Amino acid sequence: MSEFPVILTDAAVTRVKKLLEKSGNAESFLRIGVKGGGCSGFEYVMKIDDILKESDLQTQYESAKVVCDPKSAPILQGSTLHYTGNLIGGGFEFQNPNAEKSCGCGSSFSLKPEFSATKK
Repeated sequence: MSEFPVILTDAAVTRVKKLLEKSGNAESFLRIGVKGGGCSGFEYVMKIDDILKESDLQTQYESAKVVCDPKSAPILQGSTLHYTGNLIGGGFEFQNPNAEKSCGCGSSFSLKPEFSATKK
């Protein structure tokens, strides 16, 4: 997979740029991915990082670099990352077409059965 799996909305790009500026490191980027865990099976992972791996997929939104590991990419394929500054329920939110359901916390999800079957 060479295409970046996630699209960021304008609001998400604006927020990522602010977070990267705040980090104070010109080499910093946003790393996104998934890991096993949470109450639904998988959890979204987002962190400011500055260590790029050779296998990482990457894209650039203006001055904001976004990176995803190759194992997370198929699970995130076709997703959109939104940001809302709402006081209640605000923050980053993934809209993932491969997720069957999400936990109330919004950071945990399970995969659709047809997605899991095609990946075995």
